[in-house]
Amino acid sequence: MEFEYWWLLALPLFFTLGWLAARVDINQLLSESTTLPAAYFKGLNFLISDQHDKAIEAFTEAVEANADSLELHFALGSLFRRRGEVDRAIHLHLNLLDRKELPHTQKQAVMAELAQDYLKAGLFDRAEELFKSLDDSRYKQPALRALLEIYTREREWDRAIKIATELERLSGIPFRKEIAQYYCETAMKSILDNDLHTARYELDKALDANKNCVRANIMLGDMEAANNTHKNAISIWKRIEFQDPEYLSLIAEKMLNSYRAIGETAEGMQLLRNYLQTYQLPTLLNVVYQATMKEEGAESAAKLARDELAKRPSLQTLDQLLESRAASDTSEAQDTLLMQQTVRRAIGNRNVYCCSQCGFRAKNYHWQCPACNAWESLPSEPSETAV
Repeated sequence: MEFEYWWLLALPLFFTLGWLAARVDINQLLSESTTLPAAYFKGLNFLISDQHDKAIEAFTEAVEANADSLELHFALGSLFRRRGEVDRAIHLHLNLLDRKELPHTQKQAVMAELAQDYLKAGLFDRAEELFKSLDDSRYKQPALRALLEIYTREREWDRAIKIATELERLSGIPFRKEIAQYYCETAMKSILDNDLHTARYELDKALDANKNCVRANIMLGDMEAANNTHKNAISIWKRIEFQDPEYLSLIAEKMLNSYRAIGETAEGMQLLRNYLQTYQLPTLLNVVYQATMKEEGAESAAKLARDELAKRPSLQTLDQLLESRAASDTSEAQDTLLMQQTVRRAIGNRNVYCCSQCGFRAKNYHWQCPACNAWESLPSEPSETAV
């Protein structure tokens, strides 16, 4: 390939254009910075050093010095929200809305900030009204997300389904898991209203939205068991192994009760043992151990605990071994019981479910985190950590 000499002539031109562009950018930046009040930079410095009270004072001074700057007002309003002073943020943005000279785009920006204030304050009706009124395309997706949060908090599941579907269409981000959970919530309400036909329809919709919705199959199985159609319940619960086997612990005891109801306890015990051997779930071990104690006696339970302890040592399994030995060995029962009590005092109740999103800890499983409202963020198996 031959060298094109005309490039040598073009290079100085490119350098000149780049220099001019840099000069324009620098001059523009300098002109803009000189229009900002000194209090603005003081406020930024306080924010960087986490002195939020002084930052609020500085930004308030900056707003007073430059009352026409919406950006300064928004920065101050955001600080108020962050500090929990929502009333001051609302007052600030309402005063901005009173300005008749605001163009439509700026008015929409103020309304978006005010809607966030109302949401933070828990004034959901006012926040909902404002979010719905935002017609600027810039705020469409943020407004839908905020509305989804409102409807989730207020447990308006039908509205949440519509908003999540629309948000999924606009953003391209899937909301299948959330939509399935909303249908499960509507099904729960139908069950409480004794409308089982509607509940089944809504749970089918949940599985249409997310074929791996374990909760829907758990609820469908619960409905069959409550109707004494235990074979149907067992058949439905067995699907969970192919959705997510980690959740088998949640239905193990229910499944065994259904096997007992149809007189097939041994078959149920064998199924749970197979699950335990394949997936090695600690909570499943508890169910199998308790069932073995009840159905086959302390000797069989001790053997189960001993085998599991050899494979996966844990204080909880040791506690089970000592419990079963105390029940089977009468000569040393007192000593074994004392050892078991010592182990129990040492471990306490260490099993907790910890939310992967916010770290919230719970002793019982929740499909929705009570702290951050995330769905399926708690693991199906509790962890052995101190509460």
